[in-house]
Amino acid sequence: MSKFIHLHVHSHYSLLDGLPKIDELIKTAKKRGFEALALTDHGNMYGAIEFYERCHKEGIKPILGMEAYIAPGSRFDKTHGDKNYFHLLLLAKNYSGYRNLMKLSSLGFLEGFYYKPRLDKELLRQYHDGLIASTACFGGEIPHLLRRENNYDKAKAAALEYRDIFGPKNFYLELQDLPALEGQMEVNNQLIKLSEETGIPLIVTRDVHYLNQEDAEAQDILSCIQGGRTLDESDRQSMMGVDYSLASDEEIASRFKHVPQALENTLKIAERVNVTLELNKWNFAKVDLPEGKTVDEHLRDQVYERLPQLMELTEEVKKRADYELETIAKKGYSPYFLIVADYVGYARAHGIMETTRGSAAGSLVSYALGVTTVNPLFFKLPFERFLTIHRPSPPDIDADFADDRRDDVIAYVTQKYGADKVAQIITFGTMMARGAVRDVGRALGYSYSFCDQVSKMIPMGAQGFHMTIAKALELEPELKELYQKNPQAQRLLDLAQKVEGCARHSSVHAAGVVISPTPLTDFMPVQTETGGDKIITQYEFHAVEKAGLLKMDFLGLRNLSILGHAVEIVEKTIGQKIDIYKISWDDAKTYEMLSRGETVGVFQLSGSGMTRYLKELKPSSIFDIMAMVALFRPGPMESIPEYIRRKLHPETIDYLDERMKDYMDQSLGLIVYQDDVLLTAINLAGYSWEEADKFRKAMGKKIPEEMAKQKEKFVKGCREYGKVPELKIHRLWELIEPFAAYGFNKAHAASYGVVAYQTAYLKANFPIQYMTAILIAESGDIDKVPEIINECEKMGLKVLPPDINESFKNFAMISPEDGKEAHIRFGLNGIKNLGEHIAEVIYRERKENGKYQSLENFLQRVKDRDLNKKSLESLIKCGALSCFDFDRGLLLSNIENLLSFTREHQEQSVSRQNSLFSGSTISLSSKVRLEAAPLAIEADKLIWEKELLGVYVTAHPFTKYQQIMGSVLTPLSHLSALGRKQWVVVGGVIDSTKKKITRSGKPMMFTTIQDTSGSLELLVFPRTYETTKDAWVDGQMVCVVGRTSEQEGDDKLFVERAYVLNEANAAALTKQLAINSGEHSLRQYAPQLAEENNLGVEITVLASELKVQADAIKDILRKYPGETLVYLLVDGKKIKTSFKVEAKLELKDSLVKITGTETVKF
Repeated sequence: MSKFIHLHVHSHYSLLDGLPKIDELIKTAKKRGFEALALTDHGNMYGAIEFYERCHKEGIKPILGMEAYIAPGSRFDKTHGDKNYFHLLLLAKNYSGYRNLMKLSSLGFLEGFYYKPRLDKELLRQYHDGLIASTACFGGEIPHLLRRENNYDKAKAAALEYRDIFGPKNFYLELQDLPALEGQMEVNNQLIKLSEETGIPLIVTRDVHYLNQEDAEAQDILSCIQGGRTLDESDRQSMMGVDYSLASDEEIASRFKHVPQALENTLKIAERVNVTLELNKWNFAKVDLPEGKTVDEHLRDQVYERLPQLMELTEEVKKRADYELETIAKKGYSPYFLIVADYVGYARAHGIMETTRGSAAGSLVSYALGVTTVNPLFFKLPFERFLTIHRPSPPDIDADFADDRRDDVIAYVTQKYGADKVAQIITFGTMMARGAVRDVGRALGYSYSFCDQVSKMIPMGAQGFHMTIAKALELEPELKELYQKNPQAQRLLDLAQKVEGCARHSSVHAAGVVISPTPLTDFMPVQTETGGDKIITQYEFHAVEKAGLLKMDFLGLRNLSILGHAVEIVEKTIGQKIDIYKISWDDAKTYEMLSRGETVGVFQLSGSGMTRYLKELKPSSIFDIMAMVALFRPGPMESIPEYIRRKLHPETIDYLDERMKDYMDQSLGLIVYQDDVLLTAINLAGYSWEEADKFRKAMGKKIPEEMAKQKEKFVKGCREYGKVPELKIHRLWELIEPFAAYGFNKAHAASYGVVAYQTAYLKANFPIQYMTAILIAESGDIDKVPEIINECEKMGLKVLPPDINESFKNFAMISPEDGKEAHIRFGLNGIKNLGEHIAEVIYRERKENGKYQSLENFLQRVKDRDLNKKSLESLIKCGALSCFDFDRGLLLSNIENLLSFTREHQEQSVSRQNSLFSGSTISLSSKVRLEAAPLAIEADKLIWEKELLGVYVTAHPFTKYQQIMGSVLTPLSHLSALGRKQWVVVGGVIDSTKKKITRSGKPMMFTTIQDTSGSLELLVFPRTYETTKDAWVDGQMVCVVGRTSEQEGDDKLFVERAYVLNEANAAALTKQLAINSGEHSLRQYAPQLAEENNLGVEITVLASELKVQADAIKDILRKYPGETLVYLLVDGKKIKTSFKVEAKLELKDSLVKITGTETVKF
């Protein structure tokens, strides 16, 4: 039997003011013999549900509470500085107390927030029922009055007021067991005296912030991270020197023998507390039902009313619909489907593009309701992957909306159900391994470069496999060696491991929304988002669902915005209304475009790696697109060559078992989707859907012991149930084992495959409208806009600089007029230094009164003080006034004359209004005086466009070099598709440079270059910088030899050599960079490019075609003997041949004639 119970305990949900994670807190409390435990985080209830569940799991009684902030006066008074609050400990005695705690915690954020979420005594009186309160730490009102103001009488009056609020048995004076804290003993003695005089009972607490004494420094580190301070700063508040650990009851009891009742009262409170929460019982918002209909009947009516509009009602269709409806009704989920159908229906009715991701597309009911966009019967999508009668987890329909209209859908839901019943869901940013190292390093005062070096030695986690510092020390020998040999690194990593995983801050979940049948605070506490006005839950999404409300997912997808804009632009420009959900799957132009590799801007299918495969595949059906969406990263890419082989040679399609043909015919007999694995387990090994789902989850975790169990079960099932031959069983397992962890589910691939096709269809059939839509959507991304403009040029579409007579506020398609072709114009809002206000004035004046007829007409009509020297300069430089046929240089040199003309006419206008002769025709000069001046050269125009638009528009300064050096340069947009640690030659114009000094005092350089396809960050280390420093000048053309990063997802290039380019040396340098073409070969200046790095000629061939092509390839290779190695890339496998050749363009041309374009790399 415990002698004491901890009633004042903080977890990491106190956000950088508490160290323990919930699980370790409860396990430690159990280990130390506590039968009950409280959770009292600062001002919030973030961890309440997790704490409640884990306590019950460990056999500990949970006491739910919080350490509240109390305003000295009204919670609405927010004028007295950031210390305008006291602390008060609140504990829920029963369910009524729990509900009031949720209400108070919510109102602290919604009404009282001022630096902290504050309550006041008015709220405490209103919501005190079921609560127990105590005086808290030094920050409490009563300890403050005793210690800071030394006013015992005032403290006594305050104590009596709190007793009056909570009731005689529900308010306690809190003796804190912090003997090393200066002044604590004195306050405790005064509280004992106060108790004797008033009869207010005592309790003992510890104000726990960490578990063990040795965690004190880690807690201090958290305080430093919170305040942006370092440990060695003497003027900061520190918790060091005082023990705030979860001490044992024996230790604490030993110091309070003189007040045994204070210890006993902690036990009595624990006994009195009895909060029972009914978890995992779903509560849905009210659904509008026709009179006399149940929700299940209404759902059925809706489905059968809409299905005939989508397909013929065959027996197969009715059987599937009835099966799904029965399952949904038995699980009680009919309201959920109707609610989702309602807000998706609103989106569709208001032109907001929508699709779903995940397994929801496997539901015919969802398709009938218009929630999903794919017919599950056509795509052979199993409903059970989404929902079964035995699955405990609720359905999860992840709806994607156009990202620029997502908030409109949330606003609709909020208006329909009520602002007090709708909220977005909170999420917590936690200190992950690398981030923890950097945060702790800053707090310790270690140098940035050292912490950065250590953090980068921690590998990135893979999808579904979380990386920790402990795992990294096991996996990375270099990190382990540094840890063992470097005391600084050891201290850094030890402390980082203690704070790793702690919540750092709260933010808003990217998608989650909850809709409640009654006010949300009946189910969970809410708050406002950090730094904003959105209402969000205090429970993260797992806790939200356990508390009884299903998470609804409202995701934003940029490509749906592009689709929406493109459809609008088509209708506005050519009058054609497109129903994007009803287009044909057999559009030849779409597949031909994809086969040519014209994929920029196509959802899921862009990128050089995917494009290369599409050109080989030559897709001809929606199933090909689905397969590529599923197989490309992060899918099983090694299956792509085999899929292509089967597509091009249908006679090679085979099935390990004929029963697999029923569900794998659309993927040409290959295991492409998660569903293929599950259906194989069901059909060949006799699994139920529930067993198959457990099989999928177990495979995904890749735990060796679990994998061994699953293999045994699968093999046994195939042998006994499926009667599969032994060799085929083991072949099946070989195919399934590496796949299951990261395969797409088929419904997701179908939904996204459809969006991919829709975007490709619009690009192929309405190219200028579609590319305009992409530019509108991506206008804020300065890295993507040049790539899109480059694609437009390839497509023969003109993207022109702003023009005051054509430009809208954003990018716009300008229809053919006066003999001009249709083209795309930059928007006025995209001009730097112009300002949105004057852009709006210029656009509005033109829209209302017609085009500007002349320069003078423009200057006279735009009467706004923001048409000043700065904005006029911007308009001139970017070409927006070129419609008047004046050279940019001429106008720029005469800017004072333009401004003078504007002033004179504005003054004349004012003068006329105030004059007796306002009706006269007296006027000043009607022409702007333009004095002769030098004309702008092409280079000036490009510099101005880059300066004011962020991109080169009329031309690109690197174009001519790209044309000369195309045979040796890799386009920058292709680098992301290359392997890690690959050597490449790139070039571009230097966009920005940033020099840094290393710890050793040597300079290094961060540089961004841009070619016509995109941009790239370069890293120039000191050794290379020393020999190339003259190259790194903004605006200069350079050619670079470098190596890609070894880190997945890091697209920087590490520079080995750099050359300044000019028209005189470009051709010669091209020859030098061709491998083995002379003494300045890559091998000479980048010795890392020797054989160990597989430098040489690489020929890509399909295994099925190698036999046919082998002799011809050998004959060509023999004609060009030399020293360069030759490699064959056969179905993804790199094979070194015995040939050595001279790498010449003639060799490449000869090989390409046999193997096809883009199959030969030097």
